[in-house]
Amino acid sequence: MPSLVPGEGEKRRPWPDYALSGRPKGCIPLSVKEALINALGEGGAGKVSDLSTDLESHAIDRWHASARPEVVVFAESTDDVSRVLRWAHQEGVPVTTRGAGVGYVGGCVPVRGGIALSVARMNRLLELTPADGVAVVQPGVITGDLQDAARELGWFYPPDPASLRECSLGGNVATNAGGPRCLKYGVTRNYVLGLEVVLPNGEVLRTGSRCHKNKTGFDLVGLFTGSEGMLGVVTEATLRLIPHPQERAMLTATFADFPGAARAVQAIFEAGHLPSALEITDRFTLQAAREYLGAQALPPGEAHLIVEIDGRATAVAAELAELHALLEGLSALSVVEHPNESSCEEVWQLRRDFSYSLRHTGLTKLNEDVVVPRSKLVELVEFAARLQEETGIAVACFGHAGDGNIHTNLMVEDYEDPGTRERADAALDRLFRWILAEGGVITGEHGVGLAKKRWIRKALGDASLSAHCRLKEALDPAGILNPGKFLDE
Repeated sequence: MPSLVPGEGEKRRPWPDYALSGRPKGCIPLSVKEALINALGEGGAGKVSDLSTDLESHAIDRWHASARPEVVVFAESTDDVSRVLRWAHQEGVPVTTRGAGVGYVGGCVPVRGGIALSVARMNRLLELTPADGVAVVQPGVITGDLQDAARELGWFYPPDPASLRECSLGGNVATNAGGPRCLKYGVTRNYVLGLEVVLPNGEVLRTGSRCHKNKTGFDLVGLFTGSEGMLGVVTEATLRLIPHPQERAMLTATFADFPGAARAVQAIFEAGHLPSALEITDRFTLQAAREYLGAQALPPGEAHLIVEIDGRATAVAAELAELHALLEGLSALSVVEHPNESSCEEVWQLRRDFSYSLRHTGLTKLNEDVVVPRSKLVELVEFAARLQEETGIAVACFGHAGDGNIHTNLMVEDYEDPGTRERADAALDRLFRWILAEGGVITGEHGVGLAKKRWIRKALGDASLSAHCRLKEALDPAGILNPGKFLDE
């Protein structure tokens, strides 16, 4: 793993050792650690670390880049975050906020050094109120923990990123995270009613409310949701809950080829169905799964479909039968019903095992979360097959067929080899250019971060990128929050 993001080494530390503003002239300058301990006040020493283990663990996420901060601050309150940002703003010190650190695009890698601001200790579920249909959480709460707490009361928080047992809600807000269920229920933004945000100068802003309708002023909730830590630090979120579906069920089907499975996706919608999740998997991924899990793990076929439905018990039973007949009529090689919660979870475990199966190949999986218009599913997989043939890099496609968000994974051998990495980067460039030319987008869930930085101008266009930069300058004129990411392209 490289110690610095390529091209960023010369920018690692453009700032001097610091003294707090107002420190008497002639005194020995404080170190960053000492200054932050003072800024945090009582208990500050237990919240600031320059231990090598902490610096290393906060230098990375799940992408390949690594850059150590100077210190890690473990914030425990909104006041802690405010004090850190106020000091950093005054002194011009970079701050990179970090939640659970399970992102795939280098979004929380502190490429300019400075402070890694962890909100992991801010992990309290502050309120769960079914009467209002809201939960109020701190940013370090794990997504799956909120879902479990809501479920105990008969309520439902739908966003379900694959890492829901690891990822934090603050990170979900920062990236506007999705997941399989966003087909029916929407992404994180659809569930954020209000936010408490600490601005880069330390000022605390509250926007939105606990009301399910609110058209008061600009949509600042939408502005901060998906802003990837570059406009402010979320310290509290008020989230929308809905009643939990009474039942859920699922069908899995295999097809002779991917176009057959893609046609089934369109047929399901045309027949008037709106599944809660609709997942498709290609031949390469299925082959890897059979090698990892055993040949009998999946029925024969070169494409696999997962169709999940939920709702009232009688409605689910009737729809399950309709979908079964529909899939059989579309020449599915096999159709299997999974009529209850436990059997559905077994299928989702299989779906999660697809990722482990690809890792088991020994190849490095470059996980790209591209999105195409749903009508382009077959063309995407056909392009991926051409890309594999022409570059010699295997490509595995699986994911959220219902909304066109197909994870197109380049499976690379010896990615640390400079020549191999150059070929992989060239293949990614071809993929992203094709996606944009076909009316798609370069990220549906993970964000831009560092991984997709060099395509951002083409993805946004000059005018849109300029508007992004003006918003950034207005809120963060010192440029301290998460610098080095896509707005610095």
